[in-house]
Amino acid sequence: MNPLPAYLQRTGVLKAGPILESFGAIDRADFVPEELKSRAYADEALPIGGGQTISQPYTVAFMLNLLDPRRGEKIMDVGAGSGWQTALLAHVVGNTGKVFAIERVPELCEFGRVNVSKYNFIASGVVEWFCQDATSGLPDKAPMDKIIAAASIVDLKVPKAWEEQLKVGGKMVVPIGNSIWLFIKQPDGTFHEKEFPGFIFVPFIKNDRT
Repeated sequence: MNPLPAYLQRTGVLKAGPILESFGAIDRADFVPEELKSRAYADEALPIGGGQTISQPYTVAFMLNLLDPRRGEKIMDVGAGSGWQTALLAHVVGNTGKVFAIERVPELCEFGRVNVSKYNFIASGVVEWFCQDATSGLPDKAPMDKIIAAASIVDLKVPKAWEEQLKVGGKMVVPIGNSIWLFIKQPDGTFHEKEFPGFIFVPFIKNDRT
């Protein structure tokens, strides 16, 4: 039995609702390497190759709660990695929504795509999976209702393309340094922002990194 929904509700990070339901419907064990399946329900980040991790369940729940995904929305998921968060989002947005997942590490891109495919989200068209750098976003798929990133932006600046591709009123949840930031786009194009410190993330990789 998947113990994560009860655990996340007990910690207070999630209340009853679509996000909590997604943690029950989408099994984290389907998104970790075979040798780590015994630790799939531990509240810890786990290595998945390429120097990347599948994020700690508490952190994913915290970020999704801030993002507040809803049925029918279009969401860009940056640094999709194992595909777990992509699948959680796809479950919430449903067959009237869309999740655009981007992963630039080649071996992870294939790993995540295969994992998400276990739930038929790609075949059904709810998820579109991209193996590419995410810095420029997906201009031909914009505008997005929501944007979320799994890796920390080390230069402390959200890519301009993400800001431009977000709808007015849309939310963006992004790790910057060791904090999670919530950005809400205002009618004049500026952003209301709020910081939530005290987290640890792998760094966001750009094309110019050596």
